Amino acid sequence: MFLIFLSSLKLAFDSYTWQLPDTDPIVVYSNIADNCFNYLFIIEMSAKLIATGIIMDEGSYLRDSWNQLDFFIVMSSVVDMLLSAYKLSFVRIMRALRVLRPLRMIAHNPELKMIINALLDSMGSISNVLFVIGIVYLIFAIIGVNLFKEKFFYCTLDMYKLHTIYECQLAGGIWKRFDFNYDSVI
Repeated sequence: MFLIFLSSLKLAFDSYTWQLPDTDPIVVYSNIADNCFNYLFIIEMSAKLIATGIIMDEGSYLRDSWNQLDFFIVMSSVVDMLLSAYKLSFVRIMRALRVLRPLRMIAHNPELKMIINALLDSMGSISNVLFVIGIVYLIFAIIGVNLFKEKFFYCTLDMYKLHTIYECQLAGGIWKRFDFNYDSVI
């Protein structure tokens, strides 16, 4: 957990050094620190793979979805390290995946894992509630269109004295629709 915290601090520090050239000592030491974190995460993942097995048994490393996320983050870091000498756009994308490192903290904290799993399990119910709320909003939007369609206009000369299109055109103004109106549901 402490290693993930330090890695997250290093990522936050990188947001202040992105404008510096690659030869700057701060960027060089930051890259060295990043490689050290990568090696430590690889060692941690390898130890877990050896201890629990890869995928064959029930309690294997890649049978758990949080370990799959951890595996993906570490492997993207490995690919980033292997291709860092090349100036490819793909490498920049892999480097951007380092932002996922703080998510590894979820896998190490059982209480946080339980909360995230509960939120993910409730997404179906939440989407049903959002669907019903959307239908209720649509009903009120249709009522608003039926009651107030073509009622929100104003005169460009004096909107407080000229209330009809006839008065506005007689005074030489233009009868315009308000930007916010009930002429459509959208």
